[in-house]
Amino acid sequence: MGAVEVAGSRVERDSAGAGMRGARVAAGVAALVLFAAVAAVLALTTPWNPLPGHVPGGHVRADPALDFSPAEIARSRAFDSAVNPPAYAGLLVGLAVVLVLGLTPLGARLVGRVTARTRRRPLKIALAAVVLVAVLRVAGLPFDIWGESVLRRYGLSTQSWPAWLVDQLKSLGVTCVIYTVALLLLYAVVRRFPRYWWTGAAAGGFALVVLVSFIYPIAVEPVFNKFHSLPQGQLRSDLLAMAKRDGVPVKDVLVADASRRTTSLNAYVSGFGSTRRIVLYDTLLKSPRPRIESIVGHELGHAKRRDVLWGTLVGALGVAGALCLLYLLMTSPRLLRRAGVDPGGPPGAASRGRAAADPRTVALVLALVAAGTQVSAPVQNLVSRRIEARADAHALQLTRDPATFVSMQHELSVRNISDLSPDALERLLWMTHPAGPDRIAMARDWARMNRVPVPPPLR
Repeated sequence: MGAVEVAGSRVERDSAGAGMRGARVAAGVAALVLFAAVAAVLALTTPWNPLPGHVPGGHVRADPALDFSPAEIARSRAFDSAVNPPAYAGLLVGLAVVLVLGLTPLGARLVGRVTARTRRRPLKIALAAVVLVAVLRVAGLPFDIWGESVLRRYGLSTQSWPAWLVDQLKSLGVTCVIYTVALLLLYAVVRRFPRYWWTGAAAGGFALVVLVSFIYPIAVEPVFNKFHSLPQGQLRSDLLAMAKRDGVPVKDVLVADASRRTTSLNAYVSGFGSTRRIVLYDTLLKSPRPRIESIVGHELGHAKRRDVLWGTLVGALGVAGALCLLYLLMTSPRLLRRAGVDPGGPPGAASRGRAAADPRTVALVLALVAAGTQVSAPVQNLVSRRIEARADAHALQLTRDPATFVSMQHELSVRNISDLSPDALERLLWMTHPAGPDRIAMARDWARMNRVPVPPPLR
């Protein structure tokens, strides 16, 4: 009888191991398919040449010296030299801390200690999320303070330190809520379907990204800024008329009270469907009307091309693929042991899937998310720069006023102390928009292509 039981147990283990291997193969194939789909969509839909066509006389070379004074160029370089050290140091320290917590037993031990007196699994996961996010924020706080000090020294920040700290606490709270909700949903699926949780996680991740993008403008943005409709007047009428002429349904143009935080000029479009809105910084309202119309034309370009919706769907597809990849990593016995979590059971058994549901793996999840986010950032930034350039081309086509566009880009670059000559690493890590001289050069290309007067150098 004992021999029969042993044989039966061996068969069950072999069957469980085969099932787990099959699930891992399926998850791997799904990840490859989803990432391939993202790559194909990006390759086929990204406006790699946002200003197609022949440029008479050839493309204009981007040259800061044509439009920016030596003092403006020197100030840009000095600001870049001052703001880069805290930015790079904060990035490196943040990655180091989250990777140490996730890829060593340290994170699992920390979670184990803070949740030791809690029996309910959802509360354990929520506590783990809040504590780990707080630890990471505290680790980055000295570099945030350093960076804020630089902004104050150059006149870009108008906040008092207490107001700045309140914003940091708000940001921490929003981050904790988002991570807690996402992790509770993820671990519920992992616990319910230990072998095939990647399927539900991928579908749920896709839906969650879409939902967050939809509600972010009405649920999160008001936490940091107050908004009001642009008052009735000629400017409002002109902007709405421009949107109507462009065929973009815009019911309202909002103004954000950005001046209580910064002197920078900006505008953006967020949300989609009923939550889509164009937002102007109140600092921008002091600019001449043609310049405001130029920057709003850029935002209308995003709205007309449905860039927010496109970005949301592509991002959601990427998150779905990442969650399939996460399954492969979270069911790796070697990685689980490295993170201080016992995978349990014999090699290949389905118990590895259940081990991923241990709340102590939250640190590992955050480490993998941080690594994946950093790896994908250069691609996201590259695509974003091309989309922003297409929106610039749209603004030029809509206003047919390249001279105003050039003066607007000059004002934006000077007021925001933008990097006029970013190096390759800065483009990879930080730049979501083309540099000011690149945008000005494209405006001159557009003028040549459309046979309108080419804006002369501003100097």
